Amino acid sequence: MDVTLERMRTFVRVAERGSLSAVARELGVGQSTVTRHLRELETALGVPLLSRTTRRVTVTDEGSRFHAQCVQILRLVDLASEEARSTRGAPAGTIRISCTAALGVLHVSRLIFAFQDLYPDIAIDLSLSDERIDLVRDGIDIALRLGPLTDSSLKLKPLGQSRRLLVAAPQYLEGNGVPAHPRDLGTHEGIRMSNIAGSDLLILEGRGERHALPFGGRLQMDHGLAVREALAAGRGIAPAHLWLVEDLLAAGRLARVLPDYAPPPVPLNMLIVPERAGIARVRLLVDFLAERIAQIPGIETGAARGGNRLEAQ
Repeated sequence: MDVTLERMRTFVRVAERGSLSAVARELGVGQSTVTRHLRELETALGVPLLSRTTRRVTVTDEGSRFHAQCVQILRLVDLASEEARSTRGAPAGTIRISCTAALGVLHVSRLIFAFQDLYPDIAIDLSLSDERIDLVRDGIDIALRLGPLTDSSLKLKPLGQSRRLLVAAPQYLEGNGVPAHPRDLGTHEGIRMSNIAGSDLLILEGRGERHALPFGGRLQMDHGLAVREALAAGRGIAPAHLWLVEDLLAAGRLARVLPDYAPPPVPLNMLIVPERAGIARVRLLVDFLAERIAQIPGIETGAARGGNRLEAQ
């Protein structure tokens, strides 16, 4: 038995995902093929790499050390392959991206279309989710995320701050009155995001003041596009990213509430898996998105972007 790149790739993904069936689906092969690759690799090395039970797969001490070396070897192979392909012309291959759902639907998907018009040989796999995911485990190259981030070994590229406003539909304000001060919000219906920690407390800043107010009502949702629909339908007041509602404001379907006050902006960052950051097609997309995302309504750049450098988070 030989230690082949195919067997190494299979082992690395199983070690990262902890599931043979998930890796089989990812690679488009049968689970028996994944099992065979692992068995042949362990036979070639003469040591157990994984401990398998009916419920879970765990990496042995030997497997953990081998995994770290495999990642470096496969990275070098990918980079060498990219360099060889670049000699024949246009970049090619697949890039996997994860993005906050509403931002992805309304804006990032269009940027992907434009990118593929420039680089038609690059395939894009775009995953939309507001859940925090493990980029390495799920095979993601790049992620776009709103909000504060926990420490990790990923590379971080700050893209700016996402401006937020307090908004409601004109028909809601006509029927329920227009708040004149933040304390007046206590008598209004608030639409809050149930999947955002602390969304039951509304922070408003303006006129040299800062207010922290209990916030909520009869409607809570876990998706930005659903909140957008609820606002347009006149169900209440909510803080919203400008890029989420800019067209509705321009059309008069929504109006600003307490225009002298606003929730604090939210940081928007790009995360890149370090082993993928050096690949040409990934670098192209990173630079393209960083430039075009700055043009999305309400994304304020400048000092918040920290320049164009990649930093270890």
